Amino acid sequence: MNMKKILVAVTLCMTAMLSAQNPAERYEQRYDMLVSQFGAAGVGVETVLDNWEKVDSTNAKLLLARFNYLFTKAQSVSVVMKDNKKYLGMEPILTFKDSLQRNVYCYQETFFDDELYGKAVKAVDKAISFHPDRLDFRFVKANALIAYEKESPDMAMNYLRSLVAEASRRSADWIYEGSKVGKDFVQEAMQEYCFSFYSIGSLRSRDAFLNLSLLLSETFPDNLQYVNNIGSYYLVKEDYKTALKHYAKVLKKDPKDYTAIKNSALSARKMKNAKLEMKYLQMLVKYGPEGDALAAKARLEALNK
Repeated sequence: MNMKKILVAVTLCMTAMLSAQNPAERYEQRYDMLVSQFGAAGVGVETVLDNWEKVDSTNAKLLLARFNYLFTKAQSVSVVMKDNKKYLGMEPILTFKDSLQRNVYCYQETFFDDELYGKAVKAVDKAISFHPDRLDFRFVKANALIAYEKESPDMAMNYLRSLVAEASRRSADWIYEGSKVGKDFVQEAMQEYCFSFYSIGSLRSRDAFLNLSLLLSETFPDNLQYVNNIGSYYLVKEDYKTALKHYAKVLKKDPKDYTAIKNSALSARKMKNAKLEMKYLQMLVKYGPEGDALAAKARLEALNK
């Protein structure tokens, strides 16, 4: 068989394979190809999504693709200048001096078109309504709210509050990216949201960090990382006495908890309470990792002189 006949045979085979696919599969394949070449909001994507929706309107991948298209389309990036070394948890992309020789920090910030963003949220709400067991869809919405609200994550906090309440009542597994997951997975994911709120660094995001941690510590009382979060909130606020109370709650249940021990030692040091600091330093020597244990030992020797 010559090369021309081979090419004809391959073409006929591919045509037959495409003909055997149902329309939804063809649109999905076309969508994947366009996204790989042009991105989630690239040329031709909207047309494919519209046609795909006509033949398979509740398809999970289609619904998420619609959200990704609108959410990406809604975004634009601009450089903003601030006088603080961190902004929204980001490091500056550039630093320079102004006319008074003060540092000016430049950051890349994402802004949203309100109309398109609203359509994106409606799209993910539709996905959730058709696939209520998909925990990843819930997280997609939470992430979108956090990205939009930035320093004032009020809607994100309210949404996560409702999700925690639902998770606490739920007995069935969730589905996350095709796999079944339970409450342990939810708890770890919620800790990531606590970290996100903390990292943003504004007063309102730190309050959201505290409120979410308080809610989670009540909902999942055996999970000590949330109590450590509360202690850390007060540590940063320089309310060392309150911070120590929360770390003490952790250590009562787990005397080897590294975070609680280290932050208790730091709180005691900030309070200039050498006796209390020594107590926690001794615990660090016993339970801390090698580097911290050596540092704690050296600090103890200095305090004992």
